[in-house]
Amino acid sequence: MAVATIFLLLLTLSTTSDSAPTFTASIPANFTASHFQFIDQSGDFLRSINRTYTAAIANPQPTSPSFYLLIYHSQSHTVVWSANRNNPISNSGQLRLSNTGLAIYDDSSVRVWSTPPIASTVASLQMLESGNLVLVDRFNSTLWQSFDYPTDTVVSGQRFPVGGSLIASKSLGDFSEGDYTFEMTAGDGILQWQSLTYYRLLMDSKSIKNSNQPFSYLMVNGSGFYLFGDPGSGLAAQVLITAATGDSDYRILKMSTDGYLIVMRYTNNVWVTDFTTPADDSCRTPSRCGKLGVCSTGGDCSCPPGFRGDRSSSGCSPSDSSLSLPESCGGNRTQRRSNSSENYIYIQLGNEMKYFSIGFINPIKEGVDLSSCEDLCSANCSCLGFFHGNPSGSCYLLENHLGSVTSSSNNGVGDPLGFIKAISSSSSSRNVDDNSNSDFPVIALVLLPASGVLLISIFTIWILRRRRRSKKMVLRSKKSMNNSFSGELEVFSIAGLPVRLTHGDLVEATANFGTQIGSGGFGTVYKGVLRDKTVVAVKKITALGAQGKKEFGTEIAIIGNIHHVNLVKLKGFCAQGSERFLVYEYMSRGSLDRTLFGSGPPLEWQERFEIALGTARGLAYLHNGCEHKIIHCDVKPENILLNDNMQVKISDFGLSKLLSPEQSGLFTTMRGTRGYLAPEWLTNAAISDKTDVYSYGMVLLELIQGRKNCVQATNHSSGNPTSSTDGRSSGSSGSRNHPRPRSFYFPLHALEMHEECRYLELVEPRLAGRVAKDDAEKLVKVALCCLHEDPSLRPTMANVVGMLEGVLAVGEPRLECLNFLRFYGRRFTEASMVESGAEAEIPDGVMVANNDNSSSATASLNSFSYMSSQQVSGPR
Repeated sequence: MAVATIFLLLLTLSTTSDSAPTFTASIPANFTASHFQFIDQSGDFLRSINRTYTAAIANPQPTSPSFYLLIYHSQSHTVVWSANRNNPISNSGQLRLSNTGLAIYDDSSVRVWSTPPIASTVASLQMLESGNLVLVDRFNSTLWQSFDYPTDTVVSGQRFPVGGSLIASKSLGDFSEGDYTFEMTAGDGILQWQSLTYYRLLMDSKSIKNSNQPFSYLMVNGSGFYLFGDPGSGLAAQVLITAATGDSDYRILKMSTDGYLIVMRYTNNVWVTDFTTPADDSCRTPSRCGKLGVCSTGGDCSCPPGFRGDRSSSGCSPSDSSLSLPESCGGNRTQRRSNSSENYIYIQLGNEMKYFSIGFINPIKEGVDLSSCEDLCSANCSCLGFFHGNPSGSCYLLENHLGSVTSSSNNGVGDPLGFIKAISSSSSSRNVDDNSNSDFPVIALVLLPASGVLLISIFTIWILRRRRRSKKMVLRSKKSMNNSFSGELEVFSIAGLPVRLTHGDLVEATANFGTQIGSGGFGTVYKGVLRDKTVVAVKKITALGAQGKKEFGTEIAIIGNIHHVNLVKLKGFCAQGSERFLVYEYMSRGSLDRTLFGSGPPLEWQERFEIALGTARGLAYLHNGCEHKIIHCDVKPENILLNDNMQVKISDFGLSKLLSPEQSGLFTTMRGTRGYLAPEWLTNAAISDKTDVYSYGMVLLELIQGRKNCVQATNHSSGNPTSSTDGRSSGSSGSRNHPRPRSFYFPLHALEMHEECRYLELVEPRLAGRVAKDDAEKLVKVALCCLHEDPSLRPTMANVVGMLEGVLAVGEPRLECLNFLRFYGRRFTEASMVESGAEAEIPDGVMVANNDNSSSATASLNSFSYMSSQQVSGPR
């Protein structure tokens, strides 16, 4: 016994001493490794030269019997790549590096993974500092690299090209491919579950797109997460997803096991999440509540009526034990034909239920009734349910897989109705709502002796009863959608539509429209409180022409689907009879002009900067982040709203198509508000998103100085050359060399101060001593760049965001493109003299301010501008 013990001890010591050391940077060909061979190094066999990354044969958890060839971030031990993720090996499985490539073998020497065939001779395997595992020849030319085959992670500096995909692992301990995928396309980044789209990257409110060119690749680095265009085009990043929020050069992008795309940075020995999408809805991921589970606000799970929880499948199954859910045939045509005569029962989900894929797929057929849609599903063995929209007749099939459903916040009004296919073991009926109408073909075959007349009679009766049943179901469905609405305009159904309210709901919410908080060209705005205690602003749309009524549904669908933190959210609408209402979230502090130009305490500089940045982000999203580009055309302080936390939201976007012909005719040559109109309005040049950039520049100047750009002196007998209409002394903001006239044009003053680098003299006097020169210079330069006369020389709003955030260098205003401000400033002063009784000649085509400016500004202090005042002037 003693001899045997000594022998085993010596064998153990011998085995331990034979454990191979970890290589650095490179391993020559003809190399073999296993976890057991490198057990003293926990499977590590190759590190990058600075030990940033390690290649190993290891298991994801200490108790796991599954081993993989993987790469991990050495400091955090986070796995960023794995080779044989779907074919793990044991601790004695081998990695073999030969002159023909890299391969992995299990215990039986069966190859479970290998690199593709390589024509050249492999010289070595290298672990680069970038995290890239590469095979090279004797000339150090790359023959194969792991970066070309990403798994679920992209590391800092790695290019993730169009056509690539990240497939989430099944779990933290199982690296095999799961159900969630992120795919990079030339137009967007797409998140999918079981090959069904449930989210797009550009839907995220933090995405800012500054070009419509196709994407080429994605990259994560120390300063953010970007989508880039063609490297040969010379374009910078086209989409900025998130900027750096901490001191860390190391970030990764990862597709998580539960369906979220996340960006994390490693700092102070911990991982910090910088970005998660989809972030606005805990119910957005399709399988959060399992098969047919209902996800409600907050991520709580339940089962729909007619279903019960099924722990074994982590989802829901029919409450009736005689019913079962069929398995999909996966598109197998032979099986589809054999099952086409199967009788099914369809369980209705309820009006309030929505399914994630409906917003991303096209209906299989339009203009069909409910019964026909049901037949399309019954004839397709891969169909597990369907949704039918009424009255559009849109038929959507749910094929191959069933995920979770969500509980709609608008009680299902305007949403398609859902039905789930089930098989009954004791009944041949096809629908739980009508069990007696589908047996006629069977009866006809049984009772068929020899009489053709009898066959025709039975078949005719069956057809008539089927049509009667179909019509009854359609009418029942239509009635459930909206009992009080009639006519084509009253029952339209559009996917993604906001909450639909009745006129009675709004009368109740607004106390019979008792509190008016704004008015303008689109109508009147009232304050209201919905039944769920949500405070809202109810806008009554007036002067809609026939075309506007036809487009109302489409326009509301577009606006309702726009979700951005800096855009006012459309919470609902009403279309009843001739009445049209929009219901917006309520912004407690009203419009910016109320705070900026009022008599209260001044906004601090940081508050002004945050307002400027939030407004820029909202406009950038309208221009580049929406499916349909939206040009606001009326950017001004009255359309920039604030809440108690000084959060910024832009209002009155996307409504231009709703105007009557009489109103829209005003905008044939010009639309907007005096003082914010770009020069191209006067020259009949093309109107583009750069028109909004000009208006934004004017708003930015007003934020800097805290007053209107066009200041008129109402008392010309005053001896104070720096008096202004708001009663505040200009103080130090006036220049000794450039004293302000009684009526002055601030953009010209800003240009003159820029030429002399006297930026602090442009800041509101009440902030004297609290603003750094560099901060003032930054905003003034950005504003002047936005005012360039040539629209093509103005920055995009996405670039404005980049300059404000410090991601892009601040542009230098081009003085030759700003000389028109001298002309405008001189003519503005002359116009003011004319209105005060002095003589001056005003040429055609020059905008002049009128006496309504002061009154309209005062009025705005007492109203919330959910309306555009539509102060429009055309060429004179």
